[in-house]
Amino acid sequence: MEPGRWLVGNAMVTLYTVGAVKEVPGVRTYVAVDGGMSDNIRPALYGARYEALLANKADLPGTRVVTVAGSHCEQGDLLIRDVALPASVARGDILAVPATGAYGYSMASNYNRFPRPAVVAVLEGSARVIVRRETYEDLTRLDVP
Repeated sequence: MEPGRWLVGNAMVTLYTVGAVKEVPGVRTYVAVDGGMSDNIRPALYGARYEALLANKADLPGTRVVTVAGSHCEQGDLLIRDVALPASVARGDILAVPATGAYGYSMASNYNRFPRPAVVAVLEGSARVIVRRETYEDLTRLDVP
């Protein structure tokens, strides 16, 4: 048994905001989110597979097969290929990706100078930030002008 995967992996959910939905006729539909390979390198690094749902439309069936793309403008910045989401997926929706706890934050980076996301602990209806979101100042604090 691997503790990271078995104890922590299923306990975490990553939330993204949908920024755009782009249909390439006859090819695929892309759903772009406000994160990507900087906060979850596993799909690009070794083909890890995730599922997803729209948290704000969780009661709707997944009838539209899409590919979830990150914000890094890289060929490998695809978080999830061929996942079924509601046909009404649109800008501003909240995409929930479960089971990201084992290596998501611990492998996160500042790729393309993206700040790492916050980590929020939730227990019995209460939530609190346990790692704050990085700021621009965090990203530049070691730069020497």
